[in-house]
Amino acid sequence: MESIYSIAPFDWTAIGTTLLCGFMIGLERQLRGKPVGIRTSTLITLGTYVYVVLAASVSNNATDPSRAIGQVITGVGFLGAGVMLARDGVVVGVTSAASIWALASVGVCIGTGNHLTAIKLSAVIIAVLIGVEASENYFKSLTRGVHKKYSAWWKKDDCTPDL
Repeated sequence: MESIYSIAPFDWTAIGTTLLCGFMIGLERQLRGKPVGIRTSTLITLGTYVYVVLAASVSNNATDPSRAIGQVITGVGFLGAGVMLARDGVVVGVTSAASIWALASVGVCIGTGNHLTAIKLSAVIIAVLIGVEASENYFKSLTRGVHKKYSAWWKKDDCTPDL
């Protein structure tokens, strides 16, 4: 009966941790209407965990499982580039791209057996996302130049910049 529940080389506790961490970060993003929500965040942490564990499970004297981490970083960079856009010379989506990159690091932590560290790292990521937003709302000087908030930048009727 135990073999039915076995998912070796994976671990149910680790999968639960990936779901928890992805959900926590994704919830913050989704509540604020950002492109990287709960589903995407959870899948990034889970996928990264799976690739790291698979790489470690097939390692031998001729392979280096740590190379998989580098490949994950490259692949996740491609995902991050997909959420960044340029609008009239202003690049948007950089925070979402950085969130994807950070989510992959959480998955790597879990894949290397550092579950508690991954949960703490997820809390730090959420604190940065919420804390900087709160600071920008309090200190208007933090929203100058390229850090200007562009959420209400476009007029709905004619799609021209509202400068």
